[in-house]
Amino acid sequence: MTASLLRAAQSGDSQAAERVLTENNGLIWSVARRYFGRGVEPDDLYQLGCVGFIKAVKGYDEAYGTQFSTYAVPKIAGEIRRFLRDDGIVKVSRSVKEKSFTIRQARGKLLQELGREPVLSELAEECGISIEEIAEIEIAVEPAESFQQESGSDGLTLEGVLGVDGMEERLLESISVREAVDELPDKERSVISLRYFRGFTQDKTAKILGVSQVQVSRLERRAMETLRKILQE
Repeated sequence: MTASLLRAAQSGDSQAAERVLTENNGLIWSVARRYFGRGVEPDDLYQLGCVGFIKAVKGYDEAYGTQFSTYAVPKIAGEIRRFLRDDGIVKVSRSVKEKSFTIRQARGKLLQELGREPVLSELAEECGISIEEIAEIEIAVEPAESFQQESGSDGLTLEGVLGVDGMEERLLESISVREAVDELPDKERSVISLRYFRGFTQDKTAKILGVSQVQVSRLERRAMETLRKILQE
């Protein structure tokens, strides 16, 4: 698929859009297959994938510096996962949902009392939940698109920082890098959660964790090196 064809599809050329979709059928099916056996017909999964693909066509910008297919994979999977989650087929456990609700209430309460975002230690004390578990819960309940969510004013995404161009197959296996993030040590996982799943800057992350920005930078760099190794295995 050429860049000119993609641009034509983005500009509203219906024939170009149809051709782009046809040329990427294999990619859409490769993502959809990951969700076979979840109680949804394969053709329905494909159609959902097409919706995500079309959204990717509309939202893609060459300035992202990534291949279109790399950008499209999380969008396709995100649409399917959203349907499965909303339809009750993929569930976040009740205990995780309850704890997530507790965390949101506690954060709102402390925000009012303190006049600022509470640090994780304050949040953990208020909730009676460990700092590490809070990070894990917030990752678990985030939508799939977090893989490409920009982090605060930095404008960074996990996809961009990890440099995963041309790694479509690996992305399919670990679609929003949650599996890889789960393998990180506790402190590094907390930093990644705050930076890329909550969208905080390094400075705000440092304040929440009660450490220096230099420490956050070091932890983030170490986490990224680990994630790259996991995703390239």
